[in-house]
Amino acid sequence: MLTYIVLLGPPGVGKGTQSKFIANELDLPHISTGDIFRANIKQGNELGKLADSYISKGKLVPDDVTIALLRERFTQPDCKNGAILDGFPRTPAQADALEILLNSLGGRVNLVLFITAPAESLIERLAGRWSCRAQGHVFHERFNLPKVKGVCDIDGSELYQRDDDKAETVLNRIEIYKNQTAPLIQYYTERKLLTEVNGIESIEAVSTEIKSVLKKVLPSG
Repeated sequence: MLTYIVLLGPPGVGKGTQSKFIANELDLPHISTGDIFRANIKQGNELGKLADSYISKGKLVPDDVTIALLRERFTQPDCKNGAILDGFPRTPAQADALEILLNSLGGRVNLVLFITAPAESLIERLAGRWSCRAQGHVFHERFNLPKVKGVCDIDGSELYQRDDDKAETVLNRIEIYKNQTAPLIQYYTERKLLTEVNGIESIEAVSTEIKSVLKKVLPSG
């Protein structure tokens, strides 16, 4: 049975962490459209070149190109039982396109997990994040301090704060996310596919809640 799960949630709510948990729990690949873009651009294939022609100009990759990249990704062996989607869809039109794609593969969206948290908590999480320049390992000045200030524990590279993790931009990112995804939340709510998860709790508590949802919704959960 094919299982496709969509993860939604504002910046800093922990989608990446919980995606890894679900991936391990269900033995499904975690698929980020950003990762797909980067992988295809690195490979230099036609779809990658097409995506890069937009990204390099600061433009959004058109839906038809993204769907074509997803179709190619879904045909890879690790997706034989489905996938976890993070970063797509972002609009009802993209959700429609995704459903058409999944139907053509004999599947559908089985569950949409909407991880939520108050804006003030998200600001605290994001504004304290520092990433390493080499591989992007993430540390936090309150929750996950490096052993040596300014140095990545894993590869020894310099830690820096991304522009979009600075306090003055975080609130704007959250507001943009709310405005852009509100129609998508309604879309999946109307189709009785959306389950809201409280992301303000500890990582372990959120994972436990998600595991409970998976058991209720998915035969194999």
